[in-house]
Amino acid sequence: MSEFIAENLTCVRGGRAVFARLSFQLDFGQALFLLGPNGSGKSSLLRLLAGLLRPTAGRLVWDGQDIAEDMESHGARLHYVGHHDAVKPVLTVAETLHFWARLHGHDSESRVGQALDAFNIARLAEVPGRLLSAGQKRRVNLARLIAAPAPLWLLDEPSVALDKASVKALEAAMAAHRAQGGMVIVSTHADIDLPDAAILHLDDFAPPNQEAA
Repeated sequence: MSEFIAENLTCVRGGRAVFARLSFQLDFGQALFLLGPNGSGKSSLLRLLAGLLRPTAGRLVWDGQDIAEDMESHGARLHYVGHHDAVKPVLTVAETLHFWARLHGHDSESRVGQALDAFNIARLAEVPGRLLSAGQKRRVNLARLIAAPAPLWLLDEPSVALDKASVKALEAAMAAHRAQGGMVIVSTHADIDLPDAAILHLDDFAPPNQEAA
């Protein structure tokens, strides 16, 4: 059973501390909401958890091992879905999902088909990325969670540009992922149904006498 732990993390961006002494523990099948106003450090924390930033202090531990000891393995165990959709203009939707599946060693027609169905984009399979709307690109970006399984999902405002039906599809995908033992960490300002998720308020870790950066 997997365990992901943050120990006394401090993040400094542009010479200013964003948050300090931030800790949490996430276990098999659990979820965590990151809440706080813009500028409180939610996106910075997700990038740090993904290994895209390094903490100024503290450490991240997966199953007892500091992730800094093997960043390649850490990258292989997670999906980070940020504000920018990873959809190349020249690739079709199906080609994009096959790319992500191959990257994680899970490429198969059946799994890509499941991903297309999960976010109701099967009819877009042969459409190139440049012709997709913002909402369609967002659904393709989220569909890679299904096409290329990984135990840790890091989602930054995942419901942006989604209609109600697509938000429901995302909620169903997260529930299925957790039922299989996966972990989900979500930054959001929107209402997303994530039962029994723990809540981390970034304001609680703002450095004293300093505005969040």
